[in-house]
Amino acid sequence: MNQAVRKEVLKQLESLFTDFCEGCFIQRQLRKEGGKRLAHRFCISQCTVGEKIKEYGKKLGNTI
Repeated sequence: MNQAVRKEVLKQLESLFTDFCEGCFIQRQLRKEGGKRLAHRFCISQCTVGEKIKEYGKKLGNTI
């Protein structure tokens, strides 16, 4: 993956975080009730935005 594509993927990731993850009510509530670990597990395994973030992470992981 060339540098321009990598920058674009990182830009898309940042956009996802700012648009959906920052201030997420579900994440905030899960952190209060069960801590960081529960909230993180939800984001990775059940949240559709988390699924998309994992896809982008795999793309970036293939470049290293």
